[in-house]
Amino acid sequence: MKDFLPICREDMEKRGWGEVDFVYVIGDAYVDHPSFGPAIISRILESEGYRVGIIAQPDWKDGNSINVFGEPRLGFLVSAGNMDSMVNHYSVSKKRRSRDSFTPGGAMGKRPDRATVVYGNLIRRTYKDKPIIIGGIEASLRRLAHYDYWDDCMKRSVLLDSQADILSYGMGEKSIVEIADSLNSGIPVDEITFVRGTVFKTKYLDNLYDYITLPSYDELCEDKLNYAKSFGIQYRNTDAFSGKCLVEPYNDNLFAVQNPMSYPLTTEEMDRVYALPYMRNYHPSYESLGGVDAIKEVKFSLISNRGCFGGCNFCALTFHQGRIIQARSHESIIKEAEIIIGDPDFKGYIHDVGGPTANFRKPSCKKQLTKGVCPDRQCLFPNPCPNLQADHSDYLELLRKLRALPGVKKVFIRSGIRFDYIMADPDETFFREMCEHHISGQLKVAPEHISDTVLKTLGKPKNSVYRAFCKKYAAINKKLGKPQYLVPYLMSSHPGSTLKEAIELAEYLRDNNLSPEQVQDFYPTPSTVSTCMYYTGVDPRTMKPVYVEKNPHGKAMQRALIQYKNPKNYELVHEALTKAHRTDLIGFDKKCLIRPRNTKDIQRKNQGRNTANQTKQSAAEKRYGISFEKYDSIQRAEALRSKKDRKKWHRN
Repeated sequence: MKDFLPICREDMEKRGWGEVDFVYVIGDAYVDHPSFGPAIISRILESEGYRVGIIAQPDWKDGNSINVFGEPRLGFLVSAGNMDSMVNHYSVSKKRRSRDSFTPGGAMGKRPDRATVVYGNLIRRTYKDKPIIIGGIEASLRRLAHYDYWDDCMKRSVLLDSQADILSYGMGEKSIVEIADSLNSGIPVDEITFVRGTVFKTKYLDNLYDYITLPSYDELCEDKLNYAKSFGIQYRNTDAFSGKCLVEPYNDNLFAVQNPMSYPLTTEEMDRVYALPYMRNYHPSYESLGGVDAIKEVKFSLISNRGCFGGCNFCALTFHQGRIIQARSHESIIKEAEIIIGDPDFKGYIHDVGGPTANFRKPSCKKQLTKGVCPDRQCLFPNPCPNLQADHSDYLELLRKLRALPGVKKVFIRSGIRFDYIMADPDETFFREMCEHHISGQLKVAPEHISDTVLKTLGKPKNSVYRAFCKKYAAINKKLGKPQYLVPYLMSSHPGSTLKEAIELAEYLRDNNLSPEQVQDFYPTPSTVSTCMYYTGVDPRTMKPVYVEKNPHGKAMQRALIQYKNPKNYELVHEALTKAHRTDLIGFDKKCLIRPRNTKDIQRKNQGRNTANQTKQSAAEKRYGISFEKYDSIQRAEALRSKKDRKKWHRN
């Protein structure tokens, strides 16, 4: 029976079910598409024979809102949705957002802040002993004690605060089936302590072996450096092959225990996930409410991989999906493309073929699938590893097959590409064909900054690599006769960035005639290296100090410098240049960022003009023996006469 999963008792009864095995409580609207985590988890369970009922965006103020299906046979699943609920609700300046693209009609307020915790406690008030399994990006990145930017403090593992029994972190396909099978076989939930990719709570460590004890929660709260040390240990143990079990002590002899990450999916396992009977749209009950905007970006896109060995410090992918690339087969992707082509709304354009990083289609080196990734070394930073295999041939072959399909006019690449990985590939074929066939006038790339000081704390390649990429991109497009441009994503006030580096970036934009419309201020989200730097002031891998701009006004100045041409930013840019002793960039010279406005600047400008006039006057008197004023009037008259003569010539 291919249909949406039940969202009410009536749907359940239509399927002939007397009860459900799992009730899945979700912070998003119900969208049955493989780009949405809850859809994958629910369909995986369905394929294993389990009956799942969906409660999307329940009223957390009403205890009856989670009683739609009654008591489930095995337990409750909880996810805040495809986005962290706090990021979904608040901008980096902690202002409430006005629209939620994961809610019907874009309405705000349909889910609570920290949805995982709220939903977990809502369920526990009614179902005292029923197993609760939490997962999704929000839970995954809060699986152990973490810094919370919104409350500016350390918080406990979300497993404890939500009163859940098990936390499934990462992508979860393997762990959720193992948990379900264990519950179905009668194993008590507090004895399910052996599943990879999970965190559980316990008062006893007798059954554990080869584990690392992290600083206790109290120690993390007492000293920020303890958190940096703890995070450094966690960072080095995110790999499925080499990572160890981690134990975080709490009061009352309670421990949060993180098992090693689940092993990466094989190509066959990935293919199976994406071949499940998704409806590929939001639930029809949302149509009258305006639909769900989030589907628009992914409806005609194809996911070809997951994981990322790019290792950007501000990105949580290392903690969530891991650094080992997992890819689908060409056959699986083409089959999905054919389904997309058959959609009546398809206009001939596949919007994207990619993943976290579009041009990663295989692990960075051969050893990763047997020995894992290097715990203390990056694949691309600061320079490409000698063992890196930079090869776009498989991705290129896939793109060629897709654009040859009947009904396809264009195949775009819109998810991020790693330009340093392209530059590391000695074969230029992919670069050329990307420019020729897969760009719609502009290519979005993410250098993030141009100062090598900041790039180092970002975990991005040196600016010289980006400059070389820009030069090569321009040369290829010129040869192709295509006027295509680069749109760089830039980040302001990332740890390591002072006003000096922010001004350096502004000067780069000036010299290259760039005017970014959008700038991302650094957002300290849980479980990233950069967030740890922001909170502790040190790099957790080296424990060396890092400059951090935390003052909102200081952050505003750095952001304004990137958009110095915007008149609204004038006062902030002026203040920043003055504070940084760079008033040489305030003036009328082409190298200046802004023109003078205040009295001192105008006096300085007039003084410069007076000096110039005096020079002209003395030169005129010396050369022609007349005053400068008379010389100037003669010049003006000659210019006017010449203008009249030119007009007369044009008329004739």
